[in-house]
Amino acid sequence: MLSRRNVRIKAMQQLYSLTQDRELSFPEAMQAFRRSIQDAFLLYLLNLHSLVKVCSIATEDAGHRAKKHIKSEEDKLFTDKLYTNSKIQSLVQNKPFQESLKKEGFEKAIDDDLFRKIYKEFSKEASYIQFIAKQETTDEDIVEILLELYRACRRNELFNEIMDDLFSSWADDKSLVIGSVKKTIKALPVEGKFFNEFLPDDETVEEVGTTLLKKIHHENGDLEKLIEPLLENWDSERVAVIDMILIKMGVIEMKYLKTIPTKVTIDEYVELSKMYSTDKSKEFVNGVLDKILKILQEQGMIVKEGRGLLES
Repeated sequence: MLSRRNVRIKAMQQLYSLTQDRELSFPEAMQAFRRSIQDAFLLYLLNLHSLVKVCSIATEDAGHRAKKHIKSEEDKLFTDKLYTNSKIQSLVQNKPFQESLKKEGFEKAIDDDLFRKIYKEFSKEASYIQFIAKQETTDEDIVEILLELYRACRRNELFNEIMDDLFSSWADDKSLVIGSVKKTIKALPVEGKFFNEFLPDDETVEEVGTTLLKKIHHENGDLEKLIEPLLENWDSERVAVIDMILIKMGVIEMKYLKTIPTKVTIDEYVELSKMYSTDKSKEFVNGVLDKILKILQEQGMIVKEGRGLLES
């Protein structure tokens, strides 16, 4: 589920925390890093759970309509097929999935009123009205309406606030979680521990994240001695904290992560500088890493091998 970039970002965040919080120990930062990795997976479970919960409000809607003394044609035609279809029911009846939700306490994490509000807004959309009006509903119709509903969830300001309150990593993990949930929707109905596909890849986490954190922690003094002479007119203390962290990460990656090409490494940290640092950071990070690469090559410290050389 987590790409190398996601892991790099989470490592960067912990390195930043270490520079800002003098009371934070390295073991605590490592623990926070591993927790943030797990949180991405939990966000996936919570988003999927929320989708099911919103669908379940269709049954409440059907009950309210059935109790009306004077029913409109829309009321008479209404069914709760948004919830009772076999695709959503495969999640409702999936014991491993439901046990995971119970273990994490997700059933009580969000007030049902949020799901009712999302459903109420969604019930007014043309796509849902057309879906209900169809006498024969295909599997494609169900997948499409579930994707539309998930879009409605993500558009809801309160939904995003709650996700952010429960998991501070929501902003960073959002695109990753969305992609995973959409993939699951398209794969419905599911069986067994289908969600294991989205568990964090231990190899990527250990190879990239843990290596970056440990090596930078242990070699920080040597890294600064290597970087500072290349800052030209810049005092190292005036360099943006994030820029310095990204440069250190780039150096460690070039030296120790043998399956990642140096070009990929530099491109990645330039992209991260554009996302998380100043307007001028991309040129600065790119320039310093280019200079360091040449030094490391001259010293014979760059050795690349394996399948990673053929991948971006």
